[in-house]
Amino acid sequence: MISLYKKLQQEREFVISNQILRSGTSIGANIEEALAGQSKRDFTAKMSISSKEARETKYWLRLLKESEITSIGVDSLILNIDELIRILTSIVKTSQQNLTKS
Repeated sequence: MISLYKKLQQEREFVISNQILRSGTSIGANIEEALAGQSKRDFTAKMSISSKEARETKYWLRLLKESEITSIGVDSLILNIDELIRILTSIVKTSQQNLTKS
């Protein structure tokens, strides 16, 4: 995401690049917070935020691709974010189920 941000900045695309940087880096930051969570509920909440940020990042990547405001290819990033969304969704669902069992 940071590399894409830098490329977009070089092309003088500032709005979407800032959005992608913000949401894309928030994914990892919230995962790190989840891993240091004070409770199972805290872990689940932070992972849920990561999942939402991943979905937002996918939105910005799709918008970037479909708007054709740049020639930078983002297809592989969209595939990667799709996989990450699936992983995070699975983690959140499992964590929520474990919360109800406790």
